[in-house]
Amino acid sequence: MSAISEVTIRRARREDVGTIITMLADDPLGGGRERIEDPLPQSYFAAFETVDHDPNIQLVVAEDGKGAVVGCLQLCILPGLSSQGASRGLIEDVRVASHCRSRGIGEQMVQWAVAEARAKGCKLVELLTHHTRVDAQRFYERQGFARSHVGMTFRF
Repeated sequence: MSAISEVTIRRARREDVGTIITMLADDPLGGGRERIEDPLPQSYFAAFETVDHDPNIQLVVAEDGKGAVVGCLQLCILPGLSSQGASRGLIEDVRVASHCRSRGIGEQMVQWAVAEARAKGCKLVELLTHHTRVDAQRFYERQGFARSHVGMTFRF
């Protein structure tokens, strides 16, 4: 596959929700969590409105040169007291459309998120990826992230 020279990163809009959910569902883990229906469940749009109105969260998409949405991620800015009151950036839900993977889009999105977190005064950026996503772990390590935590989940 050929690399995409540049993508445009922009804030997600309500009309992007369906494409974002399709990307979130396009792997074994997401396929079991998401509901791809027509119409989409209203819960996705309610969640979008909540995220869109939170000044500490940026849900963004990557568009190719033709304006097609080919990736997404969410950047959360978390103020805190630890590390001398440092804010941290948390990158979540990084996805690239399956037909566009391995073309540099994910790298551009992660670089954008790191730069954005730094510009907002964060002293570090963290992300979570499921322990079964070994390809994703290798990708993040290539981007300069280091294994540093043991994650735990409590589901309701």
